Amino acid sequence: MTSLGPPSSYKGRGATYDPHNRFAPTRSVAEDDGWWREEASTTIATEVREEVSKSALSWNKSPDLPFDRSLNPYRGCEHGCVYCYARPSHAYWDLSPGLDFETKLIARSGLVERLKEELCQPNYVCRPINLSGNTDCYQPLEATHQTTRRLLELLLECRHPVTLVTKSTLVLRDLELLAEMAEHRLVRVFVSLTSLDANLKRTLEPRAASPQARLRAIRELNTAGIPVGTLISPVIPGLTDHEIEKLLEAASRAGARTAAWMLLRLPYEVAP
Repeated sequence: MTSLGPPSSYKGRGATYDPHNRFAPTRSVAEDDGWWREEASTTIATEVREEVSKSALSWNKSPDLPFDRSLNPYRGCEHGCVYCYARPSHAYWDLSPGLDFETKLIARSGLVERLKEELCQPNYVCRPINLSGNTDCYQPLEATHQTTRRLLELLLECRHPVTLVTKSTLVLRDLELLAEMAEHRLVRVFVSLTSLDANLKRTLEPRAASPQARLRAIRELNTAGIPVGTLISPVIPGLTDHEIEKLLEAASRAGARTAAWMLLRLPYEVAP
């Protein structure tokens, strides 16, 4: 895979480079041959392609995760969080965990139908589904595709419990739906907080909502009677760990009832 440009050259993007796909049999490297060429653009447009879903639920046996099944309506995430532990998964689709992860997104079609089929299996055992284990189900793409909303509607119809994690205020679009689920004790929402420093946030999470907007989302979710907590994640030693107490205080004042945390993870391609 050819590098798209020098580090830190793309506006509004988290990754500063495009690491090669480690599963690819060959690798290309751009070399300057000395000839004149036009200056590369400093912006990259977001591309979206459809993928027909063969299954819905993903299963895990990780002892450090509080759930055994998750549901991901999209692959990749336009929020572009530079630290995202899900980045390496993009290599499975012959895409880079770097800039491709946040600019070349995959929308999964037929997911609601596949989920309904799996929930109706005779041997299915009901336990909470985690929505957004490997992406953000309320990233900008959701505004047009609305796959997350349709999944929640199905889960409400089936009276199936769900937890979801997001950095987006788009979750407020579904306030009434989530409130109805809360009446049946079917939902818990976690709003992720990393830092209260807006400048740091722009570097770490370029296209996610601001810290103040996320606190407003917590406040409105709580006011609507929806159980809401905060996920202090990731805690980055030497960079954000000194903010833990302030983050918890701010989330508590906004109405968060519970809190959890996750230490920074640096899987293969993310560490550089």
